[in-house]
Amino acid sequence: MMSKVPSNSPQGQGKTFATVSEQSSPNKPSRPGWLEIVVGLVVFGAVARRGVLLSGQLGLDPVVYGLALAALSVIAPFAGFAAAALLRLRSWSAFGVRRTTARWLLIGVGAGVVAFVVRGFAVMAYTALTGDSSTPQEVFGDGGSGGVMSLILTTLFIGLLVPLVEELLFRGVITNTLLRYGPLISVVGSTLIFALAHGINTVFPVALVFGRLISAEMFRRSGSVWPGVIAHVINNLPTVFVMVLIRTV
Repeated sequence: MMSKVPSNSPQGQGKTFATVSEQSSPNKPSRPGWLEIVVGLVVFGAVARRGVLLSGQLGLDPVVYGLALAALSVIAPFAGFAAAALLRLRSWSAFGVRRTTARWLLIGVGAGVVAFVVRGFAVMAYTALTGDSSTPQEVFGDGGSGGVMSLILTTLFIGLLVPLVEELLFRGVITNTLLRYGPLISVVGSTLIFALAHGINTVFPVALVFGRLISAEMFRRSGSVWPGVIAHVINNLPTVFVMVLIRTV
Protein backbone atom coordinates (compact mmCIF):
# COMPACT_ATOMS: atom_id res chain seq x y z
CA MET A 1 0.00 0.00 0.00
CA MET A 2 1.41 3.40 -1.00
CA SER A 3 2.51 5.69 1.81
CA LYS A 4 2.67 9.45 2.19
CA VAL A 5 4.33 12.02 4.38
CA PRO A 6 1.75 13.22 6.90
CA SER A 7 1.46 16.95 6.49
CA ASN A 8 -0.11 17.46 9.92
CA SER A 9 2.66 15.78 11.90
CA PRO A 10 5.29 17.88 13.73
CA GLN A 11 7.95 16.41 11.45
CA GLY A 12 6.00 17.17 8.28
CA GLN A 13 4.77 20.71 8.93
CA GLY A 14 6.39 23.34 6.74
CA LYS A 15 8.70 20.89 5.07
CA THR A 16 8.93 19.60 1.54
CA PHE A 17 9.35 15.93 0.72
CA ALA A 18 13.06 16.60 0.14
CA THR A 19 13.56 17.81 3.71
CA VAL A 20 11.58 15.03 5.35
CA SER A 21 13.17 12.20 3.38
CA GLU A 22 16.66 13.38 4.30
CA GLN A 23 15.80 12.52 7.93
CA SER A 24 15.34 8.81 7.16
CA SER A 25 17.62 6.20 8.63
CA PRO A 26 21.20 6.59 7.33
CA ASN A 27 21.45 2.81 6.99
CA LYS A 28 18.49 2.59 4.60
CA PRO A 29 18.66 4.82 1.49
CA SER A 30 15.54 6.99 1.35
CA ARG A 31 15.82 7.70 -2.36
CA PRO A 32 17.67 6.50 -5.49
CA GLY A 33 21.28 7.51 -6.18
CA TRP A 34 23.62 8.14 -9.10
CA LEU A 35 23.86 4.44 -9.88
CA GLU A 36 20.12 4.38 -10.55
CA ILE A 37 20.35 7.46 -12.76
CA VAL A 38 23.17 6.05 -14.87
CA VAL A 39 21.67 2.58 -15.24
CA GLY A 40 18.19 3.95 -15.91
CA LEU A 41 19.34 6.37 -18.63
CA VAL A 42 21.70 3.85 -20.27
CA VAL A 43 18.98 1.20 -20.47
CA PHE A 44 16.43 3.78 -21.66
CA GLY A 45 18.78 4.99 -24.41
CA ALA A 46 19.85 1.51 -25.48
CA VAL A 47 16.29 0.18 -25.75
CA ALA A 48 15.08 3.30 -27.59
CA ARG A 49 17.98 3.25 -30.08
CA ARG A 50 17.73 -0.47 -30.74
CA GLY A 51 13.97 -0.27 -31.15
CA VAL A 52 14.14 2.61 -33.64
CA LEU A 53 16.82 0.86 -35.70
CA LEU A 54 14.93 -2.43 -35.74
CA SER A 55 11.63 -0.78 -36.65
CA GLY A 56 13.30 1.09 -39.50
CA GLN A 57 14.81 -2.10 -40.92
CA LEU A 58 11.50 -3.95 -41.11
CA GLY A 59 9.99 -1.81 -43.86
CA LEU A 60 6.74 -1.37 -41.99
CA ASP A 61 3.62 0.34 -43.27
CA PRO A 62 3.57 4.00 -41.99
CA VAL A 63 0.61 3.31 -39.68
CA VAL A 64 2.24 0.18 -38.22
CA TYR A 65 5.59 1.99 -37.94
CA GLY A 66 3.92 4.85 -36.06
CA LEU A 67 2.22 2.40 -33.71
CA ALA A 68 5.51 0.58 -33.17
CA LEU A 69 7.32 3.78 -32.19
CA ALA A 70 4.44 4.83 -29.94
CA ALA A 71 4.73 1.48 -28.15
CA LEU A 72 8.52 1.90 -28.00
CA SER A 73 7.98 5.29 -26.32
CA VAL A 74 6.39 3.35 -23.47
CA ILE A 75 8.77 0.37 -23.43
CA ALA A 76 12.05 2.33 -23.35
CA PRO A 77 11.39 4.55 -20.27
CA PHE A 78 9.70 1.65 -18.49
CA ALA A 79 12.79 -0.51 -19.10
CA GLY A 80 14.98 2.31 -17.76
CA PHE A 81 12.88 2.70 -14.64
CA ALA A 82 12.63 -1.05 -14.04
CA ALA A 83 16.41 -1.47 -14.36
CA ALA A 84 16.99 1.38 -11.89
CA ALA A 85 14.37 0.14 -9.43
CA LEU A 86 15.69 -3.43 -9.42
CA LEU A 87 19.23 -2.38 -8.47
CA ARG A 88 18.36 -2.25 -4.76
CA LEU A 89 15.38 -3.40 -2.75
CA ARG A 90 13.15 -0.44 -1.87
CA SER A 91 9.49 0.26 -1.37
CA TRP A 92 7.55 1.92 -4.18
CA SER A 93 7.30 5.07 -2.07
CA ALA A 94 11.07 5.56 -2.45
CA PHE A 95 10.35 6.41 -6.09
CA GLY A 96 7.49 8.77 -5.31
CA VAL A 97 4.74 6.19 -5.85
CA ARG A 98 2.78 7.38 -2.85
CA ARG A 99 -0.60 8.81 -2.07
CA THR A 100 -1.12 12.51 -2.44
CA THR A 101 -3.92 14.94 -1.64
CA ALA A 102 -6.83 16.04 -3.82
CA ARG A 103 -5.31 19.52 -3.76
CA TRP A 104 -2.12 18.30 -5.43
CA LEU A 105 -4.09 16.35 -8.04
CA LEU A 106 -6.05 19.52 -8.86
CA ILE A 107 -2.78 21.43 -9.12
CA GLY A 108 -1.64 18.75 -11.57
CA VAL A 109 -4.78 19.27 -13.66
CA GLY A 110 -4.19 23.03 -13.76
CA ALA A 111 -0.52 22.61 -14.62
CA GLY A 112 -1.39 20.27 -17.48
CA VAL A 113 -3.90 22.72 -18.96
CA VAL A 114 -1.44 25.62 -18.71
CA ALA A 115 1.35 23.52 -20.27
CA PHE A 116 -0.87 22.45 -23.18
CA VAL A 117 -1.81 26.07 -23.94
CA VAL A 118 1.68 27.53 -23.52
CA ARG A 119 3.53 24.83 -25.45
CA GLY A 120 2.18 26.10 -28.77
CA PHE A 121 3.78 29.50 -28.14
CA ALA A 122 7.03 27.79 -27.10
CA VAL A 123 7.15 25.86 -30.38
CA MET A 124 6.46 29.01 -32.42
CA ALA A 125 9.23 30.87 -30.58
CA TYR A 126 11.68 28.00 -31.12
CA THR A 127 10.83 27.81 -34.84
CA ALA A 128 11.15 31.59 -35.26
CA LEU A 129 14.56 31.61 -33.56
CA THR A 130 16.06 28.52 -35.20
CA GLY A 131 14.12 28.04 -38.42
CA ASP A 132 13.75 24.39 -37.40
CA SER A 133 10.18 23.11 -37.69
CA SER A 134 10.98 19.39 -37.72
CA THR A 135 9.40 17.13 -35.15
CA PRO A 136 10.01 13.42 -34.61
CA GLN A 137 6.50 13.13 -33.19
CA GLU A 138 4.87 13.39 -36.62
CA VAL A 139 5.26 9.63 -36.79
CA PHE A 140 2.65 9.33 -34.03
CA GLY A 141 0.20 11.08 -36.33
CA ASP A 142 0.92 8.33 -38.86
CA GLY A 143 0.22 5.74 -36.19
CA GLY A 144 -3.14 7.30 -35.36
CA SER A 145 -4.29 7.79 -38.95
CA GLY A 146 -5.14 4.18 -39.75
CA GLY A 147 -8.68 4.24 -38.40
CA VAL A 148 -10.44 4.27 -35.06
CA MET A 149 -8.48 1.39 -33.53
CA SER A 150 -5.07 2.81 -34.47
CA LEU A 151 -6.14 6.22 -33.11
CA ILE A 152 -7.21 4.64 -29.81
CA LEU A 153 -4.03 2.58 -29.48
CA THR A 154 -1.67 5.45 -30.31
CA THR A 155 -3.55 7.75 -27.92
CA LEU A 156 -3.37 5.07 -25.22
CA PHE A 157 0.42 4.82 -25.64
CA ILE A 158 1.23 8.53 -25.97
CA GLY A 159 -1.56 10.03 -23.90
CA LEU A 160 -1.73 7.66 -20.92
CA LEU A 161 1.15 5.19 -20.67
CA VAL A 162 4.05 7.45 -21.73
CA PRO A 163 3.22 10.03 -19.01
CA LEU A 164 3.23 7.31 -16.36
CA VAL A 165 6.53 5.66 -17.28
CA GLU A 166 8.34 8.91 -18.07
CA GLU A 167 7.35 10.39 -14.71
CA LEU A 168 8.57 7.24 -12.95
CA LEU A 169 11.98 7.46 -14.65
CA PHE A 170 12.58 11.19 -14.87
CA ARG A 171 10.84 12.20 -11.65
CA GLY A 172 10.88 9.09 -9.49
CA VAL A 173 14.54 8.36 -10.22
CA ILE A 174 16.30 11.45 -11.58
CA THR A 175 14.60 14.38 -9.80
CA ASN A 176 14.49 12.24 -6.68
CA THR A 177 18.24 11.60 -6.74
CA LEU A 178 19.13 15.24 -7.45
CA LEU A 179 17.02 16.50 -4.54
CA ARG A 180 19.95 15.86 -2.23
CA TYR A 181 21.74 18.75 -3.97
CA GLY A 182 18.92 21.23 -3.41
CA PRO A 183 15.80 22.36 -5.28
CA LEU A 184 17.55 24.34 -8.04
CA ILE A 185 19.79 21.51 -9.18
CA SER A 186 17.09 18.86 -8.84
CA VAL A 187 14.38 20.76 -10.71
CA VAL A 188 16.51 22.38 -13.43
CA GLY A 189 18.86 19.41 -13.81
CA SER A 190 16.13 16.82 -14.26
CA THR A 191 14.24 19.16 -16.60
CA LEU A 192 17.27 19.54 -18.88
CA ILE A 193 17.92 15.79 -18.90
CA PHE A 194 14.28 15.17 -19.81
CA ALA A 195 14.30 17.77 -22.58
CA LEU A 196 17.61 16.55 -24.05
CA ALA A 197 16.30 12.97 -24.04
CA HIS A 198 13.69 14.17 -26.56
CA GLY A 199 16.34 15.68 -28.86
CA ILE A 200 17.04 19.19 -30.11
CA ASN A 201 13.92 19.86 -32.16
CA THR A 202 10.50 21.41 -31.63
CA VAL A 203 9.83 18.91 -28.83
CA PHE A 204 12.69 20.41 -26.78
CA PRO A 205 10.86 23.64 -25.79
CA VAL A 206 7.67 21.66 -25.22
CA ALA A 207 9.55 19.44 -22.77
CA LEU A 208 10.86 22.55 -21.03
CA VAL A 209 7.41 24.16 -20.91
CA PHE A 210 5.75 21.21 -19.31
CA GLY A 211 8.54 21.57 -16.81
CA ARG A 212 9.29 19.67 -16.85
CA LEU A 213 10.09 22.46 -14.45
CA ILE A 214 6.44 22.34 -13.40
CA SER A 215 6.41 18.57 -12.98
CA ALA A 216 9.72 18.44 -11.14
CA GLU A 217 8.66 21.19 -8.75
CA MET A 218 5.37 19.45 -8.03
CA PHE A 219 7.29 16.27 -7.25
CA ARG A 220 9.69 18.13 -4.96
CA ARG A 221 6.88 19.69 -2.97
CA SER A 222 4.38 16.83 -2.89
CA GLY A 223 6.77 13.85 -2.74
CA SER A 224 4.50 12.04 -5.21
CA VAL A 225 4.72 11.31 -8.93
CA TRP A 226 0.93 11.47 -9.34
CA PRO A 227 0.49 15.27 -9.75
CA GLY A 228 3.11 15.15 -12.52
CA VAL A 229 1.47 12.13 -14.13
CA ILE A 230 -1.89 13.94 -14.18
CA ALA A 231 -0.34 17.07 -15.71
CA HIS A 232 1.61 14.98 -18.22
CA VAL A 233 -1.53 13.09 -19.28
CA ILE A 234 -3.48 16.31 -19.85
CA ASN A 235 -0.56 17.72 -21.84
CA ASN A 236 -0.17 14.59 -24.01
CA LEU A 237 -3.71 13.24 -24.36
CA PRO A 238 -4.92 15.48 -27.22
CA THR A 239 -1.64 15.24 -29.16
CA VAL A 240 -2.37 12.33 -31.50
CA PHE A 241 -5.96 13.41 -32.15
CA VAL A 242 -4.81 16.95 -33.04
CA MET A 243 -2.14 15.58 -35.41
CA VAL A 244 -4.68 13.38 -37.19
CA LEU A 245 -7.25 16.19 -37.30
CA ILE A 246 -4.78 18.62 -38.90
CA ARG A 247 -4.10 16.11 -41.68
CA THR A 248 -7.78 15.84 -42.52
CA VAL A 249 -8.44 19.59 -42.70
